[in-house]
Amino acid sequence: MTAIVALGLRILLTGALYIFLGWILYTLGQEIRQQGATLASQRNSGIQIDAKKGNDSEQKYHFWQTDITIGRNPNCDISLKDDSLSAIHARISYHHTQWWLEDLDSKNGTFLNKNQVIVPTVIITDDQFKCGNTFFTIRIDPPEDKVSHKITS
Repeated sequence: MTAIVALGLRILLTGALYIFLGWILYTLGQEIRQQGATLASQRNSGIQIDAKKGNDSEQKYHFWQTDITIGRNPNCDISLKDDSLSAIHARISYHHTQWWLEDLDSKNGTFLNKNQVIVPTVIITDDQFKCGNTFFTIRIDPPEDKVSHKITS
């Protein structure tokens, strides 16, 4: 009789454990779907980068991607003929809802508003930075979902 009761309790506890694990997996799945929807609804802002070297004409670049490389290498997103630039000199990237400037161990350094960039640094509209002999100005577009629209009647 004791063996039958013990077997019944084991079956009951096993069933409860499977129900509990199923509930945990269902809850985690709901949380992942919700976070995915939240991330999908966030839009990164575009960025315009104006580049000027000496007396050369200004070049304007506009990006929506989240990672931009600057250097002499033709594979860089902003590839410039500036002998004082490293092959891959600096990176601008978008994460944590902000744009960041990072020096990629370049020979001549990267300077943001006349201060040398040692660690990745947040950049904002109208910031100016220098890589080699080229000066850059930043313009960050407002995210689409945060732009306010005036309604006139």
